[in-house]
Amino acid sequence: MGFPVTDRWFERTRVDDAISLLWEPHVVPLMRCNIWHVRGRDRDLLVDTGMGLASIVDAAADLFDRPVTAVATHGHDDHIGGHHEFDDIAAHPLEAHLLATAPLASLHIETAWGRDVVRALEDSGYPMDDEWFVDALPPGVVVETFRQRPARVTRLVDEGDVFDLGDRRFEVLHLPGHSPGSIGLWESDTGTLFSGDAIYDGPLLDELPESDVSAYCRTMERLLTLPARVVHGGHDPSFDGDRLRELARAYLARRG
Repeated sequence: MGFPVTDRWFERTRVDDAISLLWEPHVVPLMRCNIWHVRGRDRDLLVDTGMGLASIVDAAADLFDRPVTAVATHGHDDHIGGHHEFDDIAAHPLEAHLLATAPLASLHIETAWGRDVVRALEDSGYPMDDEWFVDALPPGVVVETFRQRPARVTRLVDEGDVFDLGDRRFEVLHLPGHSPGSIGLWESDTGTLFSGDAIYDGPLLDELPESDVSAYCRTMERLLTLPARVVHGGHDPSFDGDRLRELARAYLARRG
C-alpha cells in the first residue's frame, strides 16, 4: 500500500496562555486524539500523546523545554502512542499494562482490531469506511512494519491524586465506563476538566470489549454534579458546562 509522505504530522493551536492543543490531521477522525499541553509554573502536563507515528517532542520542541508529566487518560491506541518519549508517565493501574504492551501492531483497521470491534464501532454511530488508520505517513514510517512502542508507567494514579504544576493543581477523577481505568483531570479553581474519552461531543463508545455501561452511567451521574466551566475532551471540540450536562443526560436517557 502506497501512502503520501508528509513532513508536517502534527497541527497545533493555542487555546489560552497556558493550554495548547495538538492533533494528527492524517489520522482518521475516529482515532484523531486531542493532545493537550498545559504549562505550569514549575512543570508541565501532557494529556495523551496520539498514535505515535512521529515524534511529538521533535514536532513541538518549544513546549518540551522543561519537566513534563505525560498522562494517559486511558490505554487505547490513539492516546498512548507517544508516551515512550517521556520519562515521567502517569496512568491508572487498570490501564498501565496497555502502555507496557503497546498493542497496536498494524495500521490496517480490521487487522488491528478484528471484525467484531469494527462492527461495534459502526453500531455506536461511527461510519467505518476507511481501511487504514491514516491517509499519509511521516518520513521513515513503513506501513507494513509499523507498531507502537511500549512505555513504562512511572506513576500509578487513582481517584483523588493530584498533579501539582506549582500554580495549578489537577485532581484525578476515576471515570470508568469507556474503559475500566479511564481518568479525567479536574482543576476546581478554574472549573476545567480534561475528560479523555469519558465524555466528548461525539458518539460515546460503550460497546468495546472492555467497556461497562453500568459504570458509564455512574460516571455520567457524577459528571452531572461537576461544576465544570470548560471541558477539553479526548476528541472533538471543547465545550462548556451546560453542554457537559446535556451530553450526560442524553447518555443516561439512552442507557440508564
